[in-house]
Amino acid sequence: MNIAVLSRKASLYSTKRLIEAGEERGHNVSIINHAKCYMVLQSEDPDIFLGDHEVDDIDAIIPRIGASVTFYGSSVVRQFEVKKVFTTLSSLALMRSRDKLRSLQILSKSGVGIPRTAFAKHPGDIKNLIKQVGGAPLVIKLLESTQGKGVVLAETSKAASSVIEAFYGLDANIIVQEFIKESKAEDIRAFVVDGKVVGSMKRTGSPGEFRSNLHKGGTAVQVNLTRKEKSAAIKAAKALNLKIAGVDMLRSDRGPLVIEVNSSPGLEGIENATGKDIASEIIKFIERSFSQSPRKHKDSIGV
Repeated sequence: MNIAVLSRKASLYSTKRLIEAGEERGHNVSIINHAKCYMVLQSEDPDIFLGDHEVDDIDAIIPRIGASVTFYGSSVVRQFEVKKVFTTLSSLALMRSRDKLRSLQILSKSGVGIPRTAFAKHPGDIKNLIKQVGGAPLVIKLLESTQGKGVVLAETSKAASSVIEAFYGLDANIIVQEFIKESKAEDIRAFVVDGKVVGSMKRTGSPGEFRSNLHKGGTAVQVNLTRKEKSAAIKAAKALNLKIAGVDMLRSDRGPLVIEVNSSPGLEGIENATGKDIASEIIKFIERSFSQSPRKHKDSIGV
């Protein structure tokens, strides 16, 4: 098969591992910088170009779309979908997962456990927002935040009010969530591929840091999930129509609570923590999907 990884950096660990895994299984794997692609729309023959070269003869793509280019990246993925190229991540699922509020609404509707969350735009609702999530301490998140950036823990109601007012003053969209004290600055990432958890790790924040993101100095070790945690991860990925997902959860007194579902989860942390070949699981998923219905994936189109 001819597989293309949509990535802006060939040096990234995840990109390199996907290429290695694909080539080890006998496929031709290339890198396409989606940010440098351009599209031509015409009746019954949509095209994708890199410079003066038409991107053609691709059987499957693995989108690795950064948050800063979500809109354009999803447009490129959609163009491949129109060309009936198999994709591990649909354009619609990508857009849904990157919208924190929308994804939480979908998870809530699907019965997935999530922290109590409040959202408003009017400054006059600040006291009610704080009250609705159980008061301080509480967590304030920018809807556009990634890798723990734009996430603030407010220890008191006064501090929460000040931070929320500041964000409103910048015309920023935020959500307010209850603080799960019993999680103790730890969260769990379950890596889901094709409806199955293929690896899981527990991430712990650095001293004095409530965020457990590895980019913020956190550490990760392999962890065995409970039946409820596996079920929650699989259910969350399915609710957002993600065949590949990194589902982040907190262990709470009332069970696992999903805080985020990542549609382009990195491989470095999970592979190092578990010692598992997650990249090959992704390639095997493509092989299974493509063999069942080659060049017939209209159901994934999110136009």
